[in-house]
Amino acid sequence: MIAVDTNVLVYAHRQEDQRHQAAYESVRKLAEGDVAWGVPVFVIGEFVRVVTNPKVASPVSTTAQALSLLDGVLASPSVRLLLPGARFWPILRALIPAVRGSLVFDAQIAAVCLEHGASIIVTEDRDFHRFPGLSVRGLEPGW
Repeated sequence: MIAVDTNVLVYAHRQEDQRHQAAYESVRKLAEGDVAWGVPVFVIGEFVRVVTNPKVASPVSTTAQALSLLDGVLASPSVRLLLPGARFWPILRALIPAVRGSLVFDAQIAAVCLEHGASIIVTEDRDFHRFPGLSVRGLEPGW
């Protein structure tokens, strides 16, 4: 399974971003494909926080715009919303000693991915290389 990180959704949403086309195409390929893919639940809130925050995003998106993108992504027949389950805490507990501060949030995303068997995360965040068992795939053309 392939998981998608927040920054990929942000770039896919923000047409003015130089990474927009690559991110949009990556999400579109996943959404229209047969391969199981997932969106970690933590990515949902972080996406809305980023694109609706005037201190982070310019121009700022409305909440309705942010939710509309998420509705579209989650409507894909091959997508799963990755929620913490019984194995989440033991996996997260094992990942946390390698990070601190704001990277603990990334550890939560990594843990829920690993719990659901998502061994690949599409992201432009190099910090995910810190988590064993999770391979990072960037927005490279043609993947």
